[in-house]
Amino acid sequence: MIDTVEALILDLLEWLASGEKSYEGVMDAWRTSCPRLPVWEDANDRGLIMTERVNGRSVVRITPAGLAFLQRRERFER
Repeated sequence: MIDTVEALILDLLEWLASGEKSYEGVMDAWRTSCPRLPVWEDANDRGLIMTERVNGRSVVRITPAGLAFLQRRERFER
């Protein structure tokens, strides 16, 4: 059974896999003040997502490690 944070990280990765998102958009959608749901922090700490500057704006992308994590989970759940 996947715990709540793990499931939310998978949701975040699936959302980012469809294409880069603005940092502001990601923060609006995924920031939480609940210390029990550190989705953004955990995904960053594990190297599953990255933030970078592109044409003067901050964008968030899934990393190769994030894609691999997502693919492993999808194969496991089938």
